[in-house]
Amino acid sequence: MQVSPRLYYFHDPMCSWCWGYQPVWQRVQKQLPEVIEVQYVLGGLAPDNDKPMSEALIRRIRQTWHRIQSDLGAEFNFDFWAECQPRRSTYPACRAILAADNQQQSMAMLDAIQRAYYTRALNPSDPSVLVQLAEELSLDRVRFISDMNATETKQRLEQQVTMAQHWPVNGFPSLVLALGDRRLPVVVNYSDEQMTLDQITDFLTRFS
Repeated sequence: MQVSPRLYYFHDPMCSWCWGYQPVWQRVQKQLPEVIEVQYVLGGLAPDNDKPMSEALIRRIRQTWHRIQSDLGAEFNFDFWAECQPRRSTYPACRAILAADNQQQSMAMLDAIQRAYYTRALNPSDPSVLVQLAEELSLDRVRFISDMNATETKQRLEQQVTMAQHWPVNGFPSLVLALGDRRLPVVVNYSDEQMTLDQITDFLTRFS
């Protein structure tokens, strides 16, 4: 039985380059050949951490936000850095997506986390913010909290992080096309989807 080709999207909900890539990524998905299935994989940018982010790291990430805003036109609310206590911790947001997936709302939660972080000056490293977003999405609050803290959810995240570590992934976002036993890295162009689509077409022609 032939397995359908899959395009794996390795990402993190608190990765600013993933946020900047969203418009192009949406256009890529709309124009993909119908035979290709898309699979999201949480790469886990930063493990659980209760320590405040260092001033040096804050400056570096703020500079990255400015660069993405300038180069790609992505929206950022810089009030975040004054109103929140930044922490280098994205695993809670990743687990929130997996918990929302149990209620068929993973993509809605991903969008909510990104908009909360980048446009609403809310901190998705805080569990209370993630619960607030779940309520805004009309998820079952009790189930969401239980699932977010469940051992099974932690194991699912660990599996996806391990996958990202062993596949040809170079940072986030990354795209990998799986054709049979082949794992083919696909170019991520932040301003034009056509390069990505052309490479996928070429891979399908050569290796299918």
